[in-house]
Amino acid sequence: MKLTKNFNKSEFECSCGCNMSAEVLSNIKIVAENLQILRDYIEAPITINSAYRCQKHNRRIGGAVNSQHLLGKASDIVAHGFTPDEVFDIVQNLRRNPMVKGVIFQGLGRYNTFTHVDIRKNYATWDLRK
Repeated sequence: MKLTKNFNKSEFECSCGCNMSAEVLSNIKIVAENLQILRDYIEAPITINSAYRCQKHNRRIGGAVNSQHLLGKASDIVAHGFTPDEVFDIVQNLRRNPMVKGVIFQGLGRYNTFTHVDIRKNYATWDLRK
């Protein structure tokens, strides 16, 4: 199922193969729309390493108990041709730029090999690089 011009539902599904609820799918659609804005802005493909996670899979990989991934509100991404730090900085700037309509990533995390983005209600940033 195509969610946006460049993102399909399959890219956001739990790695264990379980089904997502209608509420999770609704959240995933919002994340996909925001990722499409980012992709169009940077003019580069984005790979989704992890998006929706069921409780069982989240526990198995050591995910946070209150992870936004459980709600379908988060994605861990890599943008082709950009470092995770560059992606973090771009998203940070987009969040602050009123000229870019639609970007509502409130959660933004720095990691060594990817950037975390999510649509939680409260503004949050963190740096978990080692």
